[in-house]
Amino acid sequence: MGKRRRHKKNKEKAPVKEEGEEHKKEKAEHSKREKAEHLKKEEEEYGGAHEKKPSIEEINRQFELIAKIKKEIAKAVTGQEKIVDSLIMAFLCDGHVLLEGVPGIAKTLAIKTIAIVSGCTSNRIQFTVDLLPTDITGVTTYIPGKGFETIKGPIFANFIIADEINRSPSKTQSALIEAMQEKQVTISKTTFSLPKPFFVMATQNPLEQSGVYTLPEAQIDRFLFKLIMGYPEYSEEEKIMSENMTLKKFEEFDLKPIISPGEILKMQAITKKVYLDDKIKKYILNIVRKTRTKDFKYGNYIGWGCSPRASIGLFIASKAKALMDGRNFVIPSDVRDVAHNILRHRIILTYRARAEGIDSDKIIDEILDKENPL
Repeated sequence: MGKRRRHKKNKEKAPVKEEGEEHKKEKAEHSKREKAEHLKKEEEEYGGAHEKKPSIEEINRQFELIAKIKKEIAKAVTGQEKIVDSLIMAFLCDGHVLLEGVPGIAKTLAIKTIAIVSGCTSNRIQFTVDLLPTDITGVTTYIPGKGFETIKGPIFANFIIADEINRSPSKTQSALIEAMQEKQVTISKTTFSLPKPFFVMATQNPLEQSGVYTLPEAQIDRFLFKLIMGYPEYSEEEKIMSENMTLKKFEEFDLKPIISPGEILKMQAITKKVYLDDKIKKYILNIVRKTRTKDFKYGNYIGWGCSPRASIGLFIASKAKALMDGRNFVIPSDVRDVAHNILRHRIILTYRARAEGIDSDKIIDEILDKENPL
């Protein structure tokens, strides 16, 4: 009798389970419809229907290619999806990256991996206190029997991994300034063009105070992004323990080039064509110009606001973010998503800010809260 009652009770509960699954399905469908409607409204407002922009088919092809790139990078780099996305966005924008984080969290590995997957030539320069500018750019020297000859330095590659860049003094770091801005290098009296595409991806350790040097403002402004790389999640760190560079050689990841330098140049051209509405342009300008004012809570903590390179950076990076999300037009959230990476190293803080523990990210948060798209 007791068994029959339990059986009856179970039979009564079964439909409730089915109803729950059906409810989840309906909820998912509803959420999908809401997203589609929201995207349609955003396209009507910011999509520029009559403007020239890449076709959605072309965008989808790039979206699929980027997915393949990310999948290949994941062979060597565990987690850190936001960092990987930002590194990919950097080469879509034809921009340089400064990657900051504590030792041992795979900063150099991430950059080295993306260099290989991109199919580009790469050179790693380990910055030290005794490194000379000519060790980076090259030198003109006299060779007996041949005369004067130019020996090109490691900067002549598509990807330059500038490891621990803040370990060298300003004189050495400044060797990169011409290369980063003008994509050329002057050796003696001769100017040489660098290979295209050309990226400097530098790492720095924020912890050490001795034996390190502050980057010159003229150079740091030339980095499109400053990325902050944090600790991995629990599950990611568990995987890192068994698949780490101490136990496994880099070659064992068997990374394959997914694209080529020529394809990167095509991707950059498509990124530039992504439509950006006049409303978004005004939104970008309002954000950047706000950093030059004092009329908000953290305004007095700013010594100098962002240069026009910040406006240019937000302009192109928001286009890259739209492409990464499979859209051929920019929406306000694209600007907000890239704002911290573009602005954090361009806001020069006062001594008071440093003393009171106010960083540039807090200032950017307040600006984004106050500024809304027109």
